[in-house]
Amino acid sequence: MLKPAVLALLATTATARAANYDFLAAPQIDLNRVYRLDKASGEIGACQFGLKDGAPVGVTLCYPVGDGAGPQPAGEYALVATKHEHEASVFRVNQRTGDMSICYVLKGAVVCTPPAK
Repeated sequence: MLKPAVLALLATTATARAANYDFLAAPQIDLNRVYRLDKASGEIGACQFGLKDGAPVGVTLCYPVGDGAGPQPAGEYALVATKHEHEASVFRVNQRTGDMSICYVLKGAVVCTPPAK
C-alpha cells in the first residue's frame, strides 16, 4: 500500500503533466478545428471532426506536425486567436521572448511561419 506522501507526489506529478498543454479553437466560425500546444516545447498540432462514409459516428482527424510546427527553443508558449471570424490560423507566442509565429493547416499538416517580433 502506498503512503499518503507518495500518493500526493503522484497526484502533483499527474497534475503538472496535465497542465503542459494548451488548447484553442480556431476563430473561423464555420470550422471545427482545435489547436493543441505543448507549452514547454512549442510543438503545435490540430484536430477536427470529420465524417467517414458508412460510419455511424464521426471521426477525429488529427494533422501531423509540419514545417515550423515542431519543437522550438525552450520557452513558455501560449496560443492566441484573433477575433477575425474567417481566420483559420492561430498565433503561437513565446511569452519569454515575445516571438510570434502564425500556425495553420496546409496540405494536410500543421505548419508555422518562422518566429518574429
